[in-house]
Amino acid sequence: MASSTFPNDITPPIAQTKKRGRPRFVARSTAEKVQERAQRLYSRQLQGQTTRQLVIEHSKIEGISETTAWQDWDKVKHWNTEDWDKDRENMLPRLQAMRVRLFNQAVKKGQLQTAAQILDSLGKVIGESVETVNIQAPELSIKVESK
Repeated sequence: MASSTFPNDITPPIAQTKKRGRPRFVARSTAEKVQERAQRLYSRQLQGQTTRQLVIEHSKIEGISETTAWQDWDKVKHWNTEDWDKDRENMLPRLQAMRVRLFNQAVKKGQLQTAAQILDSLGKVIGESVETVNIQAPELSIKVESK
């Protein structure tokens, strides 16, 4: 009678599902989402707001805590430092080209004071100092005689 209770063919046991409890720590955001969120903050930093204003606005827009927003800002600061280090080598030639264009536009428009300031700026870059200008320029002395 045992054969009637237990079938002869071997059937796989019924798969029992494990009850999974809630893990202790669940990451709320994936690394990719955190990266995208920080990139949005990076692009918003050019709006002219203070750092605190940016971080508070970022926390409201993204629906995150201020602490998390400050962590995002730390990433943005790191990116800014990297950008500056990469661009520093090319910055001087770019500035000089902008100064020359600005000088030409100022002269065309008759803004001679602006043109003079730009020339002073260009001179400082090439090493022209105030002492050099004073040595090479003749000294003018104007005396007023009383009657």
